[in-house]
Amino acid sequence: MAEAVAAVEIPKRALFKPAEVCDLASVQPYVLRTWEAEFPSLGVAKTAGGPRVYRRVDVEQVLKIKHLLLVEGLTLAGARRKLEEHAAPVAADAPEVIDELKKLAGVNARERLTTVKRTLQSLMDLLGDPPSEGAVRKALTSGSRASAARGARAEGRKKTAATARRARRKRM
Repeated sequence: MAEAVAAVEIPKRALFKPAEVCDLASVQPYVLRTWEAEFPSLGVAKTAGGPRVYRRVDVEQVLKIKHLLLVEGLTLAGARRKLEEHAAPVAADAPEVIDELKKLAGVNARERLTTVKRTLQSLMDLLGDPPSEGAVRKALTSGSRASAARGARAEGRKKTAATARRARRKRM
């Protein structure tokens, strides 16, 4: 991609007018405006009440976009993804960052999460169906927590027996 930028001689100036960028990249003005809309990183500096101006970095990016679209045959979305990949911060791969992330998350975070998930699943299996509202109300009005739990379990057994009877009737 760098060879496409190197093939075009970009004047040593800080700012460029849209017409100059179009001439350098050999594209029509409407193409340049479309790319402005499609590539948010294409930093067009719009002056107050004045014309759009491009920085040298923007001209280089326009040339890269043209190369990706016309030479490599990518779509606008593909070119955008490729440019974002190249613009990704390099520091994220630094060993210090990886070590810090391991300290924060723990080396065996996946195993810990799996253990927690299995524990929660076994608790859900032990609890079974949640007690009905009537069983909870009845248990709460009777007084103690122990009786509330017994009432909820008894209500759950009644529901299970009723469900089994209904299933047997359907089979007949």
